[in-house]
Amino acid sequence: MKEFKGNVLFLDRSDINTDEIIPARYLTEIEKIALKPHLLEDLKLDGFDPKKDIAAKSIVVTRENFGCGSSREHAPWALEVNGIHVVIAVSFARIFRQNMFNCGMPAIELPENEINDMFDLFSNDLTHISVDVEKEEIIVRSESHIKKTGFRMSSFDKALIQTGGWVGYADQHY
Repeated sequence: MKEFKGNVLFLDRSDINTDEIIPARYLTEIEKIALKPHLLEDLKLDGFDPKKDIAAKSIVVTRENFGCGSSREHAPWALEVNGIHVVIAVSFARIFRQNMFNCGMPAIELPENEINDMFDLFSNDLTHISVDVEKEEIIVRSESHIKKTGFRMSSFDKALIQTGGWVGYADQHY
């Protein structure tokens, strides 16, 4: 089973919507790579600069209701072309969550207290996360802290990740 790992982008806000993930003015792009420079460019968050803060990050940790707003595949695509393949949050908008899995990327829900602990212990440090989908385990590391936590994922969502998303899954099963 696939393992995901990398440095973390902490986005300390709830209700980050799909227009903030990738603004609607870019939805006419026909290639995913065209979305790359525009990821989170309209996100209003104190101290956040998308031009500086996204580089070399592979995992987002955020609050509740991530991906709310308009339903669009462009939001996970914009994350993907920027090398971000996992989002960890308290909760997700239903369609955004499914679009993540359809693209072969985990959208992992953790209880609010676990997310709070991650922000409290790690958000001010360079932090690395390893996600083992098969074991349903997350290891969070910084220079001064380490934390291990579990999560739950359905067998269907795991199959989508294993096959690289819906297209790969459909090729194998239909």
